[in-house]
Parts: sequence; C-alpha cells; structure tokens
Amino acid sequence: MIITETFEELLSECKKNKQSIYEQAQAEEAFVQDLAVDYLRDIVYRNICAMKECIQNGIKSKELSKSGLSGGDCKKLQAHFKNSPALFGKFFEKITVYALASAEENARMGKIVACPTAGSCGIVPAVLITMVEEENISKDIQINGLITAGKIGQVISNKVRLAGAAAGCQAECGVASGMAAGLLTYLRGGSNEKVVYAAILAIKNILGLTCDPVCGLVEVPCVKRNPFLAVHAVTASEMALAGIVSKIPPDEVVDVLARTGNLMSPVLKETSQGGLAKTKTGIELEKQLADKL
Repeated sequence: MIITETFEELLSECKKNKQSIYEQAQAEEAFVQDLAVDYLRDIVYRNICAMKECIQNGIKSKELSKSGLSGGDCKKLQAHFKNSPALFGKFFEKITVYALASAEENARMGKIVACPTAGSCGIVPAVLITMVEEENISKDIQINGLITAGKIGQVISNKVRLAGAAAGCQAECGVASGMAAGLLTYLRGGSNEKVVYAAILAIKNILGLTCDPVCGLVEVPCVKRNPFLAVHAVTASEMALAGIVSKIPPDEVVDVLARTGNLMSPVLKETSQGGLAKTKTGIELEKQLADKL
C-alpha cells in the first residue's frame, strides 16, 4: 500500500487508480490503523455528529468563558441576522454563526472536534454542516467530505506541525481554511485537482498569520478568526471551481508555509509575548485576569 505524503503523490495515485481523494485516503488510513474501512467511516461519522452537537450547544449557550474574554458574540450575530439578513444570504449567515458557535464552545471548554486544532475548531464544521443542511447532503457524502478534508490536513502535516506554537496561526486557522475549502469543493462536485487547488488558494493567502493569544488563552483573537476563515474557505472554493489555479504548485506552497513558520519570531508563535497580546489593552486584560485568580 502506497502512503501518499505530498499533493503530487496523492493526485498521481488517485489518477492511476481512477479514484477520489477520499477513496485513497480511507484506504491508506485503514491500512495504517489496521481497521476495516466501514469501521473507519463510522468513526468519521461520529466526529460529524459531534460537530453538529457542538454547533447546537454553542448556538444555544449564553455562557461566557471562564476568563470572561469570549462568549455572547454568537448570540449577537444571530440577533443581527434576524433583524437584518446578511448581504451574502443564508449560507453566509449559517457559516459565520456556526463557526462562532463552535469556537465559543471551545473557549467554554465544551466538547469540540479539533480539525486540525482546537483553536481552529469552528472552520471545517461550519462549512460542512452548513452544506449538509442547505444542500441535504447524504451521510456517505458527508463522510467522504470530511475524509477529504482530513487528507489535506495530513499531507500538510508531513511538512508543518499544525500548532500555533510551531508555525503561527497560519498552521491552525490557515490550514483549517484550506481543509474546509477542499471539503467544500468536493461536496460541490469538484475534481481532485480542484479540491487540492481550493485548499492551496486558501492557504497561500493566509501565509504569515501570527498566533498572538491575549492572556495566553485561545480566545482573543482566535474565536473571531474562525468565521473569517470559514468564509475565506468559500472564496477559495469558488475560485477553484471556476478553474483558477495557484501559479505556485501545491507542494511548493506547503514548503513556504513551513519556511514561513520557521522564520516567524517566537514572540508571534503562541507565546503571548507580542502582537495583540502585548497591546495596551491586551496587557491590561492580562492584569485583570491575574487579579481574578
């Protein structure tokens, strides 16, 4: 069994075997984990159900996080859309609300699906569950889509550690946006090549995004980045479906993602020593939180 580690290898194997990315990915994972494919797909679906549960809990909750730095914005956004529908329509409303709901639920220490990380947990679920509801996506196609997204993240993780502490938020919310873009492109009937290019278009336009959490907590600005980058994923998917490609090949973009992470100052990689964390307000919030403890 060939285990593909780059996008070039992945697309080549899929072409040779005349199969979709999810088929190659689930065959690889079943082989590596020594699991039956059906059992593996059941695990994936349980994750999808957990995503739905997280979104619903987040939508309903009025609770703030323990720090008080986040929570309540999802309710504000829902109320706003009720009184003033979004310019981009219902899909935009759901995707932004769902991404916020999941990210706030994470800040409240609720159950989430890290995809690929906790700080980026709202992006892939928001895109997937919105499509499921708006387009009546079948269970099997949902599973195929999430496996596709997972393979995108896995390929990138062969060269980049998917953590803000290692490569900044480009490796968390940025990669999540790429995963969501690829997932969406698959769900809308895009070819394997378009799936990969959607992911890469999303990632190449978020290179260098810092990880600078205020008070060292995955709340500010992390929570609000989730809806922004969920919408970013949709833009990338639309462009890929139109036949737009990245002039820089996918694997070279991943190489740049890795190099950018290595070049980034440690003060901008989840240390809370720079960026938004060390603004005047960020420092004051840190003092206030310390006084509470």
